[in-house]
Formats: sequence, structure tokens, C-alpha cells
Amino acid sequence: MKAEIITSGTELLLGETTDTNTPYIAGQLAALGIDLYYTSAVGDNFERFTGVLRQAWDRSDLIIITGGLGPTQGDITRNVIAGMLGEKLAVDEALKQEITAFFAGRGVEMPENNLRQATLIPSAVALRNTSGTAPGWWIEKEGKIIVTLPGPPGEMQEMWQLQVLPRLKSSSGAVILSRTLKSWGLTEARVDQLVSPYLSASNPTLALYARQDGINLRITAKASAGAAAQKMLQRRENEIRKILGENIWGVDNMTMEGEIFRLLSTGKMTLAVSESLTGGLLAFSLAGAPERRGSFRGGIVAPISAGEASAAGALAKAEKVRKQFNADVSIAIEGYYEAGGQSTGGRAFIAVNVKSNTQSVTVEYPGKFPQLARRTVNHALVFLIKQLKSNS
Repeated sequence: MKAEIITSGTELLLGETTDTNTPYIAGQLAALGIDLYYTSAVGDNFERFTGVLRQAWDRSDLIIITGGLGPTQGDITRNVIAGMLGEKLAVDEALKQEITAFFAGRGVEMPENNLRQATLIPSAVALRNTSGTAPGWWIEKEGKIIVTLPGPPGEMQEMWQLQVLPRLKSSSGAVILSRTLKSWGLTEARVDQLVSPYLSASNPTLALYARQDGINLRITAKASAGAAAQKMLQRRENEIRKILGENIWGVDNMTMEGEIFRLLSTGKMTLAVSESLTGGLLAFSLAGAPERRGSFRGGIVAPISAGEASAAGALAKAEKVRKQFNADVSIAIEGYYEAGGQSTGGRAFIAVNVKSNTQSVTVEYPGKFPQLARRTVNHALVFLIKQLKSNS
């Protein structure tokens, strides 16, 4: 199945609104094993919108349109689809009652313009909007599918999860399962090289994504039954794990911070932090994790070192902060940052102390300070995960 996404709204073309719907839907389609071939944005112009939609109709099997479902004259998605398919819009009484009830429940008189949102064409089935007044459409005609979704991301994502996703799964006639392996320590090019034999496979498929938490590898398997898809998924995961080994630190929706606190909780251990390069970002990341519970004892943030930082210094600080907060585990970062010329970047010394068993690592990252700090913190988090696992 070839898919295409169209986002509508002149505000997108003017840069007034950032399109977050396309990346979200793209990720959802990939997880379903549906190939996304094209994406486009079009303004609130009937002729241009019609041209974009007709082109999509000619080359794609699944067309997903976001936006243009509001009550104003500029919301033309329904009219464009009706015109392109040669069908007439008519007010649907059930939709009219739902929209009227939406306003009545809030004690607000419904503007007459909102009746535009209660219209359907004969080939469309309404998709309920439980968070707003703009219903979506599901259209199946001549072997193709058109889906319309509201523009506000919250409404769009809810409608997708509750109504579109189950329909797409049903129409595929197959069970589709995905697993994401999260790696750290290798460049995207190196990961691509190592797993290249699997990147061209059609089932399971493998795709790489550079993310803030490393290089993600998403495996997607499709089969007629769940057990068969799971078996395919597990076999491919095992093969990739043999190649990447300890560079894989997590899976699916796991976060580095969440995995750390899971390991700490398992061992009934507490954690303390000391950092003098990353400006409190490490402590902030850990303190903000919902899984932290009572495992995080606290931390110390000191000024950035001016070149005298060392691995020995980081090891000493890790031991000191562990004792100061009476924690079982501690982690320390110190280092320096240089800006200007071709040497912009920095070096960090990371030390982990797990019940007096200390290990350290030295890392260097180029770039401006925010990028350096984030990469250093992520490296520190992964290093802590490895030390916790090796000492468990």
C-alpha cells in the first residue's frame, strides 16, 4: 500500500505554524508497515488543493489529509474532496446533533457556520471527534482510501488512535508488529554498515533513525497471525543484537533515565550526582523522570572546569558525592569546553561509583555547548546503565 500525507493550511506555508502532524503520522504508518511515498503542504486555495489531491489520487492508495475541517470559509478540505470525487455535500443529521450537543454542553450558542462540520458526501463515513467539533472522514472508493483528520495535534492523534488505526489494521488483513532497538556509541553510518544485510529485507523490514538518545533501529514484521509475526520479530532482533552487542541499551519507549531507575529499584539502591561541565542537565534529566520515586538522593552542580579536569578528579567527586548523600550509586561529570575557531567542543570525564566499585570513561564531542552538554549527559546515562547491569 502506497501512502501519501497532505497537510492543508496557508499558515503552514507562511511559517506561522509548525507541522507536527506529518512526522507523527509518518511514524505510525512505518509501524504499520505501510510505505509512505509522498508528503506535501498546500494552502487554502481550492484550485491548488484540488490539483494536489488529484495528483495524490492518481499515484497513491492511501491519502491522509490533516487540517481544513473547521467551520470557516477557509476550511475547504471537505469541498475539495467532494469536488474531486464528483459527489455532493449534505448535512448529516446525526453529526448535526453531536455538534449541537457539544456546544450545548458548554452552555454556548452554536454559530451557524459550524454546520459545515456536519456535512458528508455519500462515500464518506464520519470519524467522531471526542475532543472538538470537527469530525473526520473515512472514504473508500475505487480501491483507494482517503482519510481526513483535524489539524490540532491533540485532536488528530486521538482520532488516529481510536478510529483510524483500527481500520487500517483491519484493512491490511495481517498482523503487524514492531520493535525498536535503541543503540548508543556508534555513528549512524557505522550502524548502517553493520546491519546493511537486513536493510533491504522486505519482511521483517529494518529502518534506522538518528535520535537524541542514539541510533534507533525499528524492526517491523507482518504475518497472518500474531505468533508468526512475533517469531519473525524475535529472530531478527536476536540477529541484530549479536551484531551490535552492548551498544544496544534499550527498546521501544524506554528512556535512559527510566532504565536507570528501574535498575536502581531492582537493586534497592539510591543515586547521587555531581557535575561541573553540564550545568545541572544530568541532575535535571534524572530528577524529571517519573520513575525516580525515592531512588534519587540529590546532586551537586559546580562551575565548568577551566582545563584542569581529569578522570581522576571525576572518580574522586563520584566517591565524595556518594558519601555526602549516603547513596549506593553515584555518577560524576567534569570537563571543559572551548569555543571559537575550529576547536569548538569539549572533553568530559565521566565516573560511576557503584557500591565503591568505580569506573570512568573519557569522551569528546564537537559543537556548541548545548549539543555538547546533551550528548555528554546521554553518554553518562548509558555508561551508568552499563555499570548498573554489570554490577547487578
